[in-house]
Amino acid sequence: MCGWSGKKNGDLLALADPQFDVLLTLDKNLPYQQNLDTKRIAVLIVRAPSNRLQDLVPVVPECLAALETIQPRQVVRIGSLLSR
Repeated sequence: MCGWSGKKNGDLLALADPQFDVLLTLDKNLPYQQNLDTKRIAVLIVRAPSNRLQDLVPVVPECLAALETIQPRQVVRIGSLLSR
């Protein structure tokens, strides 16, 4: 645990940027709400009907594939909002 509970997106991004290569999120609006130009971290946005495990499991292979090629400062969107 990083002890980042309760932090908002901007604070989380600032804390994660120097420590991690990729931020994985379900927040599709993050690139529009945060200035990513000043960050090194890449952002992987997972599109799924919900954040329930049963909706996320189908996109795991696509997540793993994206993590192989994602570059710093890149925003990549994977998955679909279509229901199962």
